[in-house]
Amino acid sequence: MGQLGLDADAEAVYRILLKRPRAGVTEIAEGLEWTVERARHTLDRLAELTLVRDSSEERGKVRLVNPEFGLASLLQRQERELAQHQQAVASTRLAITQMLTEYDDDSEAQTDEVRRYTGLDAINSQIERLAQSAESSVEVFAPGGAQTEAALEAARPLDRAAVERGVRVRYVYLDSVRNDPATLNYARWLYDIGGEVRVLPQLPPRMIIFDRRAAIVPIDPEAAARGVLILRGAGVVTALVSLFRQTWARAEPLGNSRVPASETHGLTRQEQAVLDLLFEGHTDDVVARKLGVSVRTGRRITADLMARLGARSRYQAGALAMERGWLGSSAARAGGDAGPAAGTPAADV
Repeated sequence: MGQLGLDADAEAVYRILLKRPRAGVTEIAEGLEWTVERARHTLDRLAELTLVRDSSEERGKVRLVNPEFGLASLLQRQERELAQHQQAVASTRLAITQMLTEYDDDSEAQTDEVRRYTGLDAINSQIERLAQSAESSVEVFAPGGAQTEAALEAARPLDRAAVERGVRVRYVYLDSVRNDPATLNYARWLYDIGGEVRVLPQLPPRMIIFDRRAAIVPIDPEAAARGVLILRGAGVVTALVSLFRQTWARAEPLGNSRVPASETHGLTRQEQAVLDLLFEGHTDDVVARKLGVSVRTGRRITADLMARLGARSRYQAGALAMERGWLGSSAARAGGDAGPAAGTPAADV
């Protein structure tokens, strides 16, 4: 109930009132073995949340506001706050995009630690240069689901050469690549020659890290055509390496069968990701894109989850999932699907 603004004390008192709507301050205090002052303070908090009101019949007592109305009001308040948060995120994204535009316009803004490249030829050249010079590791996030045949074939010689040199090559794909024969075959080929492949239901934006000293990231994950940045600053690359390690630890080997994420409620990892994304307020299109599945498949998973929860709306599904402890932390939250893939030429952007 903390998501609705009720702390532990408020929830405890509210549950008593649900069972005994006419309970007074003294009765509540005795039932919880609290001081009267603590019980009174908690009732004041519930009144602020419009869950109780002063009784018109008995002085010093409160009456419980109809729970369906009171809790619905709190849910609506949370929904408004979520919408405001999403608007703030959108504004921040716009501000960053504007800053990057100013950066693009300044030819002197490039530094040894940050270099910007646009155009497929320039991007592919940089990927090839860094891949061919890698000595210890190539670590990749490859979201977006199915990869194009052309991109996979272009990446093959780079990955093969790296593995043959003794470089540790690690890819993290979306779990949905199991449904794409071409990408699945490539992942198995990479594993067979000595690479490592894992999967997650959702991933951060595309990224390649070379020798943990340089990283390629998209300028804008939502607009791949804008180009890429090559980062060499120790601070930012260290942070990206940490992100990769944490994501890799959560991912499962591609060969593993799909098992429920929890023995208690039996959600698959993909279903868990859909629930988390819906609770964050994402649309069907965004959910499908982040999971690398069709919108139709995403909607089917959503419908199945709502049926299992007995929910009549998505918002009610979120509330019921939270109540049952079904909302968890799937892969990294900052999903994306734009930018060049690992050793993967920009043709896949």
